[in-house]
Amino acid sequence: MNHDAETFDRYDSADYVNTFDDVAFYLEALIDEGEDDPRMIAHALGTIARSQNFSEIARQAGMSREGLYKALSPDGNPTLGTVVKVAHALGLRLRFEAIA
Repeated sequence: MNHDAETFDRYDSADYVNTFDDVAFYLEALIDEGEDDPRMIAHALGTIARSQNFSEIARQAGMSREGLYKALSPDGNPTLGTVVKVAHALGLRLRFEAIA
């Protein structure tokens, strides 16, 4: 009997966020699922930043790579200013829409 074990890579959403459409759909889905939880938004931005050049995103946001990684980690609590700067560095703009 051949019992070759299959190996799997760890799943990382950053591997699948490659286009602006991917980014938009990913953010919309996370915001909808996360019920506007700011930590989910920060985590999503971190995933998107990791799908690109994280060091360059940090530089454009005016932060160190380590500081940005910590701010956008699941335990991070970035300021709104950080979120806006990262969004801009990713080519995104924060927008509000009426829900009522």
